[in-house]
Amino acid sequence: MKNNRHTERLLHLVSMFPETTVTVIGDLVADEFIFGEISRVSREAPVLILKHREREIVPGGGANAIYNLADLGVSVLPVGVVGSDEPGRILLQKFRKKHIALSGIEKSRTYSTVTKTRVLAGMTHTSRQQVVRYDREPDAPPTDREVRHLVSNAKQFVKASDAVLVSDYGYGAATPAICKAVGCDSLPTIVDSRYRMLEYTGVTGATPNEPEVEEALGVKIGHDREKLHWAAEELMRRMKLQSLVITRGRDGMMAIERKHKPVEIPIFGGDQVTDVTGAGDTVIATFTAAIGAGASTEEAARLANYAGGIVVMKRGTATVTQQELIAAIETDFAKKHHA
Repeated sequence: MKNNRHTERLLHLVSMFPETTVTVIGDLVADEFIFGEISRVSREAPVLILKHREREIVPGGGANAIYNLADLGVSVLPVGVVGSDEPGRILLQKFRKKHIALSGIEKSRTYSTVTKTRVLAGMTHTSRQQVVRYDREPDAPPTDREVRHLVSNAKQFVKASDAVLVSDYGYGAATPAICKAVGCDSLPTIVDSRYRMLEYTGVTGATPNEPEVEEALGVKIGHDREKLHWAAEELMRRMKLQSLVITRGRDGMMAIERKHKPVEIPIFGGDQVTDVTGAGDTVIATFTAAIGAGASTEEAARLANYAGGIVVMKRGTATVTQQELIAAIETDFAKKHHA
């Protein structure tokens, strides 16, 4: 019976997403996929020649977290910077199609949109293999003037929000200084920071993956559960967190709430992963939406775990919809119920 109540509670939280508003302060990235068919080996060098088939640009990084929130039915208010270049224009077009507010996004003449290009090769009717990735990054971070605009946009949005998501990929549009200037600590604020997680002290929660935890603390966790628990407690202490979720790939995730024991959550779905690109963005989007809707750390982590399990079965940078999340919760309940 307890299991039934637990499932109903998770479904109720997901049903609250359309009444939840999240401000996202993030580094907006364009994920570009170029698909080619292997035709032959080049005479000029020992490399494959690919016949160009198609090209696609989708939101990545903080933009992917924004896209995931929109697909979950959440009202999302993005704050970030794009360049006045093709990848930047495509990102804004994609946002417009999802009716995502654009007023918090700075369009900069001096900044080039972060673009991560993945070239995928395959024969006809075979699965495609990533052969190379190249990144185009801005020469300099956003200007002081742009940062001031970001802060003032975020301050306005935060007043109308239930939670804040900070997606810091190290490109300057989401930083500990911006977070402080906005006054993020007035609301539940969840951080995903690639390189400087420990500088975000006093935020509500963080959703690092295991390698990021190892790098931040200078430890190797491996399969040592004691070390994992120690690392979680240490991060909670150093960052003064209320909540922490450590994603562990095929080992699922570990959630910990202040003054509570850690909860280990096994991966949802099979461990036959198709593509992990952008899965961390899906996890933080779902976790933040759930916290904004009133979830506990464990409830938010369980919902994020379902979403992560769904998205890694999709190719490329993908999202999870509110309907898919509901279906996953119901399927999992039915499976456990009949077991």
